[in-house]
Amino acid sequence: MNQSQAPGTFFDSFAETFDTFYDGQRSPVMQWIDRRYRHDMFARYSLTFGRLGDLTGKRGLDVGCGSGPYVAEALKRGASHVVALDPAPGMLDLTRQRIERLGHSDQLTLIEGYFPQVLPPGRFDFAIVMGVLDYVPDPVTFCKALRGLVTGKAAVSFPSKHWLRTPIRKVRYRLRHCPVYFYDEPMIRSLGSAAGFGTTDIIKIPGAGMDYHVCLAP
Repeated sequence: MNQSQAPGTFFDSFAETFDTFYDGQRSPVMQWIDRRYRHDMFARYSLTFGRLGDLTGKRGLDVGCGSGPYVAEALKRGASHVVALDPAPGMLDLTRQRIERLGHSDQLTLIEGYFPQVLPPGRFDFAIVMGVLDYVPDPVTFCKALRGLVTGKAAVSFPSKHWLRTPIRKVRYRLRHCPVYFYDEPMIRSLGSAAGFGTTDIIKIPGAGMDYHVCLAP
């Protein structure tokens, strides 16, 4: 398997299970575990829309959209259109179903592929990139491409380094043939500058090994 294709194959294999995380469809026990041990996913969801601000009438891009929870929320908040890109066809199908249930199908464009090898057409007022940089071997090229498409803010998550959690996660994902990458604040600031962003505003989600939530702006 080509290393660049590993994340898409990996996430496509459990798309429907992943989808239940955001919709509260899991058992009460699993929901408690999610809230207790995966609270960073809820935190970055809240931070994303708090930091992007008013989305009314804006055109957005969701890179690595997964099952579409961020796409749905952006449309609920008045976005005029969202382009959702993901390498996993199962995830894109779940996104389509989610947006159909909302009645916003005409405001959605789905693209299958890996960013930035596949670039969506046009420019965007905002972008959402959650849980993606974990799997990107060349983040500079990725972020430069993002900078070229986004005229406003981009909300991006970066996995942080931790002495215990990082090596454990590396081993787990290596066994799944899915390499992962980790960051610290100096690395993120250097990356934002190299990509051409004027502002790199970093919030560390509380907790050992939790993500950085980063707002990149021109």
